[in-house]
Amino acid sequence: MEDTVEDPPTSAVLLDHCHFSQVIFNSVEKFYVPGGDVSCYYTVTQQFIPRRKDWIGIFRVGWKTAREYYTFMWVASPTDVKSRLTKQQEVQFKAYYLPKDDEYYQFCYVDQDGVVRGASTPFQFRPENEEDILVVTTQGEVEEIEQHNSKLCKENQELKDSCVSLQKQNSDMQAELQKKQEELETLKSINKKLEEQMKEQKDSWEAVLLQLKEQNQKISSENKKMEVRVDQLQAQLSMQEKEMEKLVQENQDKTEQLEHLKKENGQLFLSLTEQREYQKTLEQTVEELKQKEATAVKKQQELTDQNFDLSRKLIDNKIIYDVLQKEKENLAGANDFLKRENSRLMSYMGLDFDSLPYQVPTSDQEGAGQSPGLVYGNPYSGIQESSAPNLLSSQKCRTCPSDYADDIFDHTLEEQHIEMRYLNCPICNKSFSAKEKQIFEDHVFCHAL
Repeated sequence: MEDTVEDPPTSAVLLDHCHFSQVIFNSVEKFYVPGGDVSCYYTVTQQFIPRRKDWIGIFRVGWKTAREYYTFMWVASPTDVKSRLTKQQEVQFKAYYLPKDDEYYQFCYVDQDGVVRGASTPFQFRPENEEDILVVTTQGEVEEIEQHNSKLCKENQELKDSCVSLQKQNSDMQAELQKKQEELETLKSINKKLEEQMKEQKDSWEAVLLQLKEQNQKISSENKKMEVRVDQLQAQLSMQEKEMEKLVQENQDKTEQLEHLKKENGQLFLSLTEQREYQKTLEQTVEELKQKEATAVKKQQELTDQNFDLSRKLIDNKIIYDVLQKEKENLAGANDFLKRENSRLMSYMGLDFDSLPYQVPTSDQEGAGQSPGLVYGNPYSGIQESSAPNLLSSQKCRTCPSDYADDIFDHTLEEQHIEMRYLNCPICNKSFSAKEKQIFEDHVFCHAL
């Protein structure tokens, strides 16, 4: 027989791991007549999906594994599984391959993995009228038959108990299977949702990753531009530092602020993400420095103006001092000259100037008239008055219309008079007229610049 040439797939799976409720056998007889074909009817439940290598075997009652089959037949190929789930199927066993003894057998559905998915109730192969045949046996055979019957009853009871246990286990397994199937359906729906979410998340991640790559490229280009800008700022900063050092060398505060700017510029290389904020801070600092510089320049201008005013005042004071000093020297020279003239006149009149009880009046007193120190008057006043026209004969100054007495005229007095008429620069000795005082002051101020 072609269907039995190839051995069916079997396994050493024990009864405890089999599922007898997934395939249900229908219309199973209690016994089948030997010598005739046997039809096996079965129905596949929704908990099991048949496959191409599934088969149905005839097993002797008491089997332990799927390898203990007596004969088998391949099941029909599942062309349309959904339409066959609730439809009754049929497999026909040929009489040639059926057992010849009267032992109890049962149909078992085995899948292509060798796992039993369903089992029928036990049946026998014997004639229908076997109960009406009169059998003559001996007492020993009777006892043996009774022992065999008791053994069969015992096995039958065990099989019934096993069947009850299997049915209970089958119901429990069906309930558990139903529960597992519901959980499986729930998990499938959840898995489907998760897959959809993962797909959406993956698409969103890819979009975000693409955006991040574009942003990274933009940031890289901006970083390169910022590096170039930083180099330019560094060059500008170095130039500004040199200019600031030249302008405000004595200002320690500005130097410290420039050092602070150098440190901030060094930190600019360490944190490129803080470049814009740092640049704003740097611009604010430079603005403050410019304001401070403007304040310093303004203060320096004020100090320069004050220094200019003080220099002018100093020059004016110096000029006044020199003029007063020269006037003092001129007056002292004139006083000495008058003293000498007075002494000469006294000696001319025969008087001793040192023996007089009073001093000759100074030039200021001479301008006031006769000295009050004479008690009886000047005995030679007539001589002086008579000789006054000769003694007080005048001479004119060469540079101005002033007149000098002939007796008191001297070259020294003339020189002192000329010096009073002119202003000499104390630095270059350049002479200016007394009327050109403003020009003289400007000239002296130019030496102070």
